[in-house]
Amino acid sequence: MENRNQNTQAPRPMRRRGGPMGGPHMMHGGEKAKDFKGTLGKLLKYIGKYKLPLLVAVIFTVGSTVFQILGPKVMGQATTEIFNGLTSRVTGGSVNFAKIGEILLMTLALYLTGAAFNFIQGWIMSGITQKVCLRMRTEISAKINRMPMKYFESRTVGETLSRVTNDVDTLGQHLSQSVTQLLSALATIIGAIVMMLSISPMLTGVTLLVLPVSLILIAVVMKFSQKHFKNQQKYLGEVNGQIEESIGGHTVVKLFNHEEAAADGFNQNNDKLYESAWKSQSFSGLMFPVMNFIGNFGYVCIAVLGGIQAFQGKIAVGDIQAFFQYNRNLTQPLGQVAQVGNMLQSMAAAAERVFEILDEDEEQENQNALPIENARGEVSFNNVHFGYDPEKIIIGDFSADVAPGQTVAIVGPTGAGKTTMVKLLMRFYDVQSGSITVDGHDIRDYSRGSLRDNFGMVLQDAWLFSGTIMDNIRYGKLGAADDEVYAAAKAAHVHHFIKTLPGGYGEVLGEDATNISQGQRQLLTIARAILADKPILILDEATSSVDTRTEERIQKAMRNLMRGRTSFVIAHRLSTIRDADLILVMRDGDIVEQGGHRELLAQGGFYSELWQSQFEE
Repeated sequence: MENRNQNTQAPRPMRRRGGPMGGPHMMHGGEKAKDFKGTLGKLLKYIGKYKLPLLVAVIFTVGSTVFQILGPKVMGQATTEIFNGLTSRVTGGSVNFAKIGEILLMTLALYLTGAAFNFIQGWIMSGITQKVCLRMRTEISAKINRMPMKYFESRTVGETLSRVTNDVDTLGQHLSQSVTQLLSALATIIGAIVMMLSISPMLTGVTLLVLPVSLILIAVVMKFSQKHFKNQQKYLGEVNGQIEESIGGHTVVKLFNHEEAAADGFNQNNDKLYESAWKSQSFSGLMFPVMNFIGNFGYVCIAVLGGIQAFQGKIAVGDIQAFFQYNRNLTQPLGQVAQVGNMLQSMAAAAERVFEILDEDEEQENQNALPIENARGEVSFNNVHFGYDPEKIIIGDFSADVAPGQTVAIVGPTGAGKTTMVKLLMRFYDVQSGSITVDGHDIRDYSRGSLRDNFGMVLQDAWLFSGTIMDNIRYGKLGAADDEVYAAAKAAHVHHFIKTLPGGYGEVLGEDATNISQGQRQLLTIARAILADKPILILDEATSSVDTRTEERIQKAMRNLMRGRTSFVIAHRLSTIRDADLILVMRDGDIVEQGGHRELLAQGGFYSELWQSQFEE
C-alpha cells in the first residue's frame, strides 16, 4: 500500500501490519481522569443494567459489616464475665463458664454469619464485574468494526489494544474492589462510632478528636502520590506500546541494526516508569504506617482514660476491650477509604478511555441505504475531490468511466494517489465533492456492507491469521466446500506447495504466518480472492512478492479470474498491465493520461516516461 506520510523522526520499531509510522502515543489506562465526576456518572449509568444484583451485593456488604461490628461488643461481655468471676472469688464466688461459653458461641455465630455474607457479596460483585468487562469488550469489538479508517491510521495498534485489555482489566479490578471496600469501610466507620457511643460517649469524643489528624495526613499523602500514580500509568502505557511494536517489528529492527536505538528508547521510558512507580508506591506505603501510628496513639488514650473510668465503676472491663477493637475498626477503614480514592481515580481514567473509544464517531450509514447484490461492475469517477485533511486536497477533479468487465490499471509514482482511489471506491473514506457511482448509483446510496460484499481484494501486504491454511483460504467464502478451496488453490498455483507441507491444508500458520515465505503468503491471499468470486476485483501489487516464473503463472490465473469482472489493478511493474483495457496514469492526485498501452506509448507523455524508465537498457 502507498505510504502517505514521510517519517523524518529517528528510527523506531515498526508497527505490525503497516500503518502510519511514529503516530502519537496516548496515555494507557490509570492516569487521572479529565472529567472524574462525569465519567463516574457515566459508569454508574452503564452498570445500571445490573441494579438488582448490585443492590443485593450492597445489602450483603452492609449485613457482613453489621455482624462483624457486633462481635467485639458481645465478646466484651465474656471478658467482663471472666473479670467479675475472678474478682468475686475473694468473696467465695466463681466464674460462670456456661454463660461465657454461650457468649463465645454467639460471637462465633456472628463472625461466621458475617464471613458468609462477605463471601456472597464478593461472589456477586465478581459476577457483576466480569459481566461489565464482557459487555465492554464486546461493545469495543463491535465498535471497531463500525469506526472509520482514519481512526486506525492515526493511532498505533498498541494504543487501541490497550483500551481493550489494560483499561478494561483495570476497570474490572477496581470496580470489584472499590465498591465493596468503600461500602464496607463506610458501614464499619458508622457502625463503630455507634457502638463506641453506646459504650462511652467520653471515650468516643476523645477518639474522634484524633480523626482530623488522620484525615489531614491522608490528604497530604494522596496529594503527593496522585501525580506519581498518573505518571506511572502514563509510562506503563508507553512501555507497553514500545514492547508491542518491538515484538511485532523485530525483523525490521534487526535488519536496520536499530536494536540499540530501540533499547535506548525503551530504557528511557522504563526508567521513568521505575522512578514514578517507586515514588507512587512509597507514598502509598506511608498510608498504613501513618494510620497505625494514629491507631496506637488512640489505644494509649483509651487505655488511660478507660482504666480511670473502670476504676470509678463507670465502665466495664470488657467494654474497654471492645472499645480497643472499635478504635481499630475506625482507623483501618480510613486507610481503605484513601486507597479506594486512588482506585476510583484509576478506575475513572480507565473508564474514560473506554468510553472515549465507544463514543468515537462511526461511519455514517444512510438510513435508506440501497442494497446491492451481484453488481454489474459499471464504475464512474465524477469530478472527485478528496483530501485526508479537508484543507489539503490531494486528489483534485478525478474523472474516469469504467465499463462492466473491463480491467483498469492504475499506475503512477509513489504518492500519486493510486491506493487512495481504491480506498474511496471501497468507501473507507468519502469524497469531499464529486461522486463515485457503481451501476449508476452513488456509492453513498449503498450500505457499506453490501457495497464491500461485491469486492474481492488482494493487497501487497498479505494478511493471514493464526490458523490452518484451509481456514485462511476459506476466509474468502466461509461456507465453501473443501473441493472449492482446492480448486482456488490450484488456480493460484499454490496447491502443490501446500501438499508439500507436513500438515497439508491443515498446516497451522503462526502469528503473521512467519513460518512460510512472503511469496507463499501472497499466493494464499490470491487463492482466497479467487474463492471469494466477487464481481469487482482490486489487486494492489498482488504479485509483487513472487518470483518472475510464478508471476507469469499467476497472471494467467488472474486473467481467467478477471474475465467478465471489473478489475482495478494497481501496479508499479508496467509489464504486468500491458493487456489492461484502460490504463489510468496518475500524478499528484490527478489523472494526467488514460487509454490503452500502445495508445499511451504513442503519445510520448508521462506513461511513456515511466515505461522507458523501467525498460531502458
